[in-house]
Amino acid sequence: MSGKRPTTIAEYIQAAPAEGQSHLRRLYALLKSVAPDAEETIKWNTPFFIEPRFLFAFSAHKAHLSFSPTESSLDPFRKELESHKTTKGLLQIPYEKDLPEDLIRRIAERRVHAMREREGDSFW
Repeated sequence: MSGKRPTTIAEYIQAAPAEGQSHLRRLYALLKSVAPDAEETIKWNTPFFIEPRFLFAFSAHKAHLSFSPTESSLDPFRKELESHKTTKGLLQIPYEKDLPEDLIRRIAERRVHAMREREGDSFW
């Protein structure tokens, strides 16, 4: 991404690599449906959903996107994630592969549920 820094998620997606924009739009819509009341913001040039603390983020890269819900949100899905590239706290999806929407939805729903149950939890 180059030029003026985006201030909204729509601007962020528009500035992303063209080959990833459809994935990013679908991911954004999916996350918005899971957390419709979450605050949407750009922090560190990355889209964040906050309710009232960090729920999840996503980011666009040259050939892939990353979905970042936290390590504790991914842990229950490690078996299903074996065919995907992951780190402790994020899932990486190449633009040339289908977006695993059902899996992402379940991970995001788990994160939202966990945050609503643990109001005193830390930021991450």
